[in-house]
Amino acid sequence: MSVDAANDGVISIYAKIRDELIWGARLTADTAKHIDEVAESMGLTFAEAAIRLGLITDKQLVDAMESVRDGSREDTSSNAEEAPLKQDARPGLPVKYVSIVEPGSALILAHGPENAYSEKIRALRTELVLLNGVSPRVGSSIALLSPCRGEGRTQLSAELAIAFSQIGSRTLLVDADLRRPRLHQLFNSENFIGLAQSLAAGGTPPMLGVRDLPNLSLLTAGSSIANPLELLSNGSFERQMSDWRKKHDMVIIDTPPISQYADGLAIASFAEQVIIVSRAGFTPHKDLKEMLRRLAATRSRIVGAVINKF
Repeated sequence: MSVDAANDGVISIYAKIRDELIWGARLTADTAKHIDEVAESMGLTFAEAAIRLGLITDKQLVDAMESVRDGSREDTSSNAEEAPLKQDARPGLPVKYVSIVEPGSALILAHGPENAYSEKIRALRTELVLLNGVSPRVGSSIALLSPCRGEGRTQLSAELAIAFSQIGSRTLLVDADLRRPRLHQLFNSENFIGLAQSLAAGGTPPMLGVRDLPNLSLLTAGSSIANPLELLSNGSFERQMSDWRKKHDMVIIDTPPISQYADGLAIASFAEQVIIVSRAGFTPHKDLKEMLRRLAATRSRIVGAVINKF
């Protein structure tokens, strides 16, 4: 058998596995298409890309391979019009990832779902959905603001984004702290190119997928630039915000401290909702009061406040 013929056979097998996963309602057609794009861009097979994206488990892959081997679904293509009846009606992830990252050990909700802290994050998510009219399926955006550094704002942004993604909401986590970004550290990611470079040069921001969290996308801040406030205040950032809301159910945005920089105010003016973050026994009352005064000039709506204790 020639090499080309062998390669054709491998491609055919993975095509059958792909169809089997769609037929078995493990994947939607749109999600399978997204996996194909990631596989092509990263030089992976369909199965490898699906596993890396966390969209299927090893067991689901093995089951699909066994079904293909046993011929239990002799011709999935002939039933192509019937398969969508068993699929989720919501479309798959609409972004192309440049890389896949992993949630670091500091992200409690990702590694300790039974932890008391994780339960508090889920409770906050529920309150945002039920009490403040924040729907996880209508392209909402929430900016987290705090007066000072060291109040737990970045950690909370990441945990809240994970929480929304775990209930099936297509969630985008954006690091808009272009001064001293830290979200990339929480996801063990590099930070050379990100939001800053996208705003400065134009073009599509480089999105990162998160392993085992298929509904979560990450946009890091990127390397430092000279004029972050100007870039965040111009029309480019506002247009990107609008585009993010069209492609995602929830957009969570981390920001720099208000007492040091005005960046957060510019971001809040484009976001629909704002969550105020402070730290018990740490945040000066005067700084919190001043931040609230300055926020009054933005178009955003404060939907909640979190007081961290650590």
